[in-house]
Amino acid sequence: MATYSPAEAAAISGFSLDTLRYYEREGILPRVARTAGGHRVFSEADVGTLGFLKCLRETGMPIERLRRYGELCQDEGTIPDRIALLEEHATAVRRELEELLAQQARLDEKLDWYRGELDRRSTTATPAESSAPNIV
Repeated sequence: MATYSPAEAAAISGFSLDTLRYYEREGILPRVARTAGGHRVFSEADVGTLGFLKCLRETGMPIERLRRYGELCQDEGTIPDRIALLEEHATAVRRELEELLAQQARLDEKLDWYRGELDRRSTTATPAESSAPNIV
């Protein structure tokens, strides 16, 4: 089974070394194995967990919820609780996505209007008008 140094785990996961330490200290990431000399060694499972944590963080999951997820992962009997936490976050992400799509639609409408206005002005403007500054 492959193992990774903290630097390798950071490079693979996209997290900084400080973030890896913080996640471990806060219980977000389960305790990482240590060598006889006390150096942390990340397993394939640890790297996989980091990948999922990166996904959750990039979707805007707050640190407190990440911490709760990490706590739940310490006990195999908490799978229903993990599902509930992830479903709650998925609902929040879906809601945010819907809001962003609505905002994108409004931006597209405004851009279409401005482009149409620009086209109208360029086809009806006289040479003197076309060099006038746009005040709108």
